[in-house]
Amino acid sequence: MLLIARTKEFNKDQALHQAMLLFWKKGYEAASIPDLLEVMGISRSSLYDTFSDKHTLYTAALEHYKKGSFNKQVILERASTVRDGILQFFEHHIASAYDTSLPGGCFVTNTATTLESPDEKINELIKTSFLELEQAFCELLEKGQQSGEIDKSTDIKALSYLLLNLHQSINIMAKTGQDPERAKEMITFAIVGV
Repeated sequence: MLLIARTKEFNKDQALHQAMLLFWKKGYEAASIPDLLEVMGISRSSLYDTFSDKHTLYTAALEHYKKGSFNKQVILERASTVRDGILQFFEHHIASAYDTSLPGGCFVTNTATTLESPDEKINELIKTSFLELEQAFCELLEKGQQSGEIDKSTDIKALSYLLLNLHQSINIMAKTGQDPERAKEMITFAIVGV
């Protein structure tokens, strides 16, 4: 009688989410294959059959994170005013960055600042993530110029870049355990001139 080995069925999205959380918390180098198998609840053969290798899994985890964080940009797209949009975006972002049920900060920012030698695909994911957020800020600010909320002489490209960098600094501050109230004060101070 011929015995056929059955592959274990698992929820790929759920396993990928768990891998993302582990990579986010520990970083690429410190997250071992046994650690990943444990949190994902899968066998070594399932990991390699589905994701090929640790690096491919890491890239998939970054893409998974990026899809989830896109929801924050929707706040900017749907904002009724520039100030409301920026305030709501950063309120949501600060709550997320300081959420104690998550590893802290931002997975993309952590990758950008800790991965020893990111390859071209990971570099592109990071760069695209930053550019998309900067563009979302810029589009909201352009609407503000058209509606008269923002002076036509304001350099909205520079302001968009400033907001992107405030976003990234909040990620770093959250990762190092800084007071979230200071981040809120910083955003309130920053948008006074908007």
